[in-house]
Amino acid sequence: MTDTISAIATANGIGSIAIIRISGDGALEIAKKLTKKDTLIPRYATLSNIYNQKNELIDESIVIYFKAPYSFTAEDVVEIQCHGGFIVAQSILKETLACGSRLANAGEFSKRAFFNGRIDLSEAEAIAQLIEAKSEDAAKILASQMKGSLKEYIEKIRDEIIHILAYSEVTIDYAEEDLPDDLLRSIEDKLNSLISSLKSTLVASKAREGLMQGFRVAIVGKPNVGKSSLLNALLNFNRAIVSDIAGTTRDTIEEQVKIGTHLIRIVDTAGIREANDEIERIGIERSLEAIEQSDIVVALFDASREFDSEDEQIVSLINSHAKEKDVIYIKNKIDLESKFSHAKIGFDLELNSKENVDSLVEVLKNIMDTTNSSDEMMLISQRQISAVQNTLTNIQEALMPLETQELEIFSFHLNEAIKEMASITRPFDNDEMLDKMFGSFCLGK
Repeated sequence: MTDTISAIATANGIGSIAIIRISGDGALEIAKKLTKKDTLIPRYATLSNIYNQKNELIDESIVIYFKAPYSFTAEDVVEIQCHGGFIVAQSILKETLACGSRLANAGEFSKRAFFNGRIDLSEAEAIAQLIEAKSEDAAKILASQMKGSLKEYIEKIRDEIIHILAYSEVTIDYAEEDLPDDLLRSIEDKLNSLISSLKSTLVASKAREGLMQGFRVAIVGKPNVGKSSLLNALLNFNRAIVSDIAGTTRDTIEEQVKIGTHLIRIVDTAGIREANDEIERIGIERSLEAIEQSDIVVALFDASREFDSEDEQIVSLINSHAKEKDVIYIKNKIDLESKFSHAKIGFDLELNSKENVDSLVEVLKNIMDTTNSSDEMMLISQRQISAVQNTLTNIQEALMPLETQELEIFSFHLNEAIKEMASITRPFDNDEMLDKMFGSFCLGK
């Protein structure tokens, strides 16, 4: 990675400021050419004109030089803060390329930071997700992981497995030595403790996926119960068509809205009933998919109509498609004469979706806030979850050969567990295990 890369580091569009980032051995020389300056003081904001190769003024900008290794990528980095807009930033980027840099690939600055030891994989993932955080709670978790909290947790688990592996290797290689009689039982206790910790992390991470990805809320019910009116009320504008004709909404409608500190996606589904035509049938199928993919289900029932087979179908579908999800049962249209009565449904709320939905907003807010009440470490990507799941599987599979004292097989599973945990942050160095082995036992060998 000796070449110099550059890219626009801010979002596309018109804004007050745009930032062009240059990284690599040639970053400083490129900045000197663009500014016509002989030197730039490291970590000092310099107001400077930016020129093209024809010596024509492009913009007046702030230029900051970060001398290696004191930069994000641990290379020489220059950031040019110019006036935002489509033309100015692109013009400066074009000049950096003309001066010898190449256009950076997606994520290449973070990739260089990783390979140069500036960040590990868990911190890189936290940086990427922080940019797209869907809630303030998620942003706090990601900011903590960006500073190494997940790395510390992974290293702690990994370190414990390495110590256990060291016990095993010593037992294999020095079986004739006097070792504690309860050594194997001690190893088993340590493994069970690790299993408990990893299971807790997986459960907490899966339960809080909505916190990272953004909660999905599906509004379901039979036709004409007020789903579209409820969506419009939550959005505070008329997004969905509302009419007295059953089946007006023929497809799912999705919109984002902020509730409390969370940016959520609300899905207004087509009314669920026996379909009269192919288009309606497809819409209902998508409604069922929306239920399965949602984190929270808002089940709406019409207080002005008697409970019927279509309502029964809604209850049945929620029971079968919304298992282990938060379901909010709402009796709507309470301003009309009440005719709805059914003992099996315990309503959480009663409201008129055309007037006031503050009570629903508060319930949604409480559910989402409660999701982050756990103090367990959280995994933020499917890659991390898979690695921890594989680690857990290998540790569990190591218990049987431990009982039968087939320590070669036992050690194999532990090595696989170490590799899986290391994949979250950094590769496993076998020398580290050897250091811990001989550092833990005074064998005199």
